[in-house]
Amino acid sequence: MSMLAATRWKARATMDAKLLTYDDMAPHLSWPDAVEALRRGHRLARPQIGDLFLGPPEGTLLTRGAYLPGLGYGVKSVTVLPGNPAQGRPSVQGAMFVFDEETGALRSIVESRLVTEYKTAADSVLGARLLARPDARHLLIVGAGTVARSLVHAYGAAFPRLERISVWARNFAQAQALAANVESPLPVHAVEDLPQAVAEADIVSTATMATTPVLKGEWVRPGTHVDLIGAFRKDMREADDTLISGAALFVDCRDTTIDHIGELTIPISAGIIDESAVLGDLYDLIEGTQGRRDPQDVTVFKNGGGAHLDLMMAAYIARSARGLQEKR
Repeated sequence: MSMLAATRWKARATMDAKLLTYDDMAPHLSWPDAVEALRRGHRLARPQIGDLFLGPPEGTLLTRGAYLPGLGYGVKSVTVLPGNPAQGRPSVQGAMFVFDEETGALRSIVESRLVTEYKTAADSVLGARLLARPDARHLLIVGAGTVARSLVHAYGAAFPRLERISVWARNFAQAQALAANVESPLPVHAVEDLPQAVAEADIVSTATMATTPVLKGEWVRPGTHVDLIGAFRKDMREADDTLISGAALFVDCRDTTIDHIGELTIPISAGIIDESAVLGDLYDLIEGTQGRRDPQDVTVFKNGGGAHLDLMMAAYIARSARGLQEKR
């Protein structure tokens, strides 16, 4: 192939790739469909995955790649700067690239905010659907950022028996602002007393940037489901040793959590638990080989994310985009 022909081929391949932005696609997606996309994706073969972290804690470049037979290849690269919101900028920015399984061609470029928002909340909700008690009435969200807002929507759509949602944050004003401004058919209230709120909740979902535990096992009543989202590095954790060691412990994917996230690496290295404490992941839960054993069990689900989940969600978003195109 000549240099000119190669250049033209590359231009055509790039032009064929669809740019899918948050503003264009979010109005056309649904939380139940997003959760179902992850459920279907976990019926495929287990993926090949790899992560790369670069930079200091105050400014991390996170690149995650996956190959999933039936869906193809995907790479998501984002920067994570926790201090950005104070400057009026998003804390996470980047894009997801999806490549065709047969030809290797770049098929779509998806704004990372879109993929991450739907993947993160749908991951947690899928775990909760498989582990939480079906009669759950009260959801407590710990954290009041972007993820917390999407959790209000996702849990509200997936748990029809929910009656109320509480929000706690270190900055009470942020919790108040979220409760006042988020659109929800359920009442959403800001709370100041975290131990009391945890003790009253049926589901506790944490979405913070904590490096030391914000959630204590002694606060959690029997039968509660705990959904841990925030920690994604080895120096981060949201739950204390009492909770991690005393609960029925599950993860979304063994390969992206056990050796990679402080929620597990810290208590494992301290001898509080070992790897066998993790009873299963989403593949096991969906197959039915693991799950809640008793209504009084406290279940913990560590949402660790992973490029395979990004790829599953990007595939759902791309299908939705094609459906919209066909209607025009």
